[in-house]
Amino acid sequence: MNLKRTLLNATLALLVFGGGARALADQPAPRSAAAAATRADIGKTLGFVPQFFLKFPELMLPGVWDEMKTLQMNPSTALPGRTKELIGLAVAAQVPCRYCIIAHTELAKLNGASEAEIGEAVGMAAITRHWSTFLNGIQTDETKFRAEIAKIIAHVKASAGKAPGGKAITVVDGDTALAEVTQLLGSAPEFLQRFPAVARAGAWRQMRDVQMSAATATSGKNKELTGLAVASQVPCRYCVIAHTEFAKLNGATDAEIAEAIAMAAFTRDMSTLLNGTQVDETQFRKDIEHLVKNVTTKKEHAAR
Repeated sequence: MNLKRTLLNATLALLVFGGGARALADQPAPRSAAAAATRADIGKTLGFVPQFFLKFPELMLPGVWDEMKTLQMNPSTALPGRTKELIGLAVAAQVPCRYCIIAHTELAKLNGASEAEIGEAVGMAAITRHWSTFLNGIQTDETKFRAEIAKIIAHVKASAGKAPGGKAITVVDGDTALAEVTQLLGSAPEFLQRFPAVARAGAWRQMRDVQMSAATATSGKNKELTGLAVASQVPCRYCVIAHTEFAKLNGATDAEIAEAIAMAAFTRDMSTLLNGTQVDETQFRKDIEHLVKNVTTKKEHAAR
């Protein structure tokens, strides 16, 4: 009987004190001075405090805002605002994160991005995910892949300034795709040889006409930086290797490469917070519209 009574008392104590602990845990945490100061700075900088910032954990808010100001919003970084927003859009498009797609699209336009540049940023994200899937799925040998990328880089450098040799090839099937790849790149990498022949022409033409084309609205350097940003957070080691080397080939600096990767990291950071805290999308759209309007008004006043 005493044992039963002891167990009953222990259970009651657990219910009382455990419930009390839960009740205390359910109480809203006091707003920290750092978070309050951050919200004040957000309001001063943007003209208002977007509601999504109020949903973020208070302990994270100061760091999130500081990183946004010093990286994404900073006009003095190695990458211009338009490029950073297009990279953010590319990453958001394949996460996918509806909030980030909305924000980066509007902010890219605010920074002067054209519809063609927006489309190409999304296109580069798609191409990178496409080849990431195949490279990983066929268990590509990394050492051999690195050697093939180095061989392509050497061929491109040796061919710089020279007229393209050989007869133009019309790509209509898998064999003609490989023939053109060999003509343009000096050799056909194993992953292209292993891609299903029936679909190789279309897959190659996507890469050729967007990523490798000099006639796009986006520069080769920015396309490779976009591909690198997407690859970094997939993550795809093969694509990171290739896009890093191709970005350097197109003149990207170490600072630009690091910022492209940092924008990918920050976009994933924000995507996680926005989705995890279930931010209201309708209000989010209104906040982005409000933000864009405020910045546009400031620019117009400054231009007078």
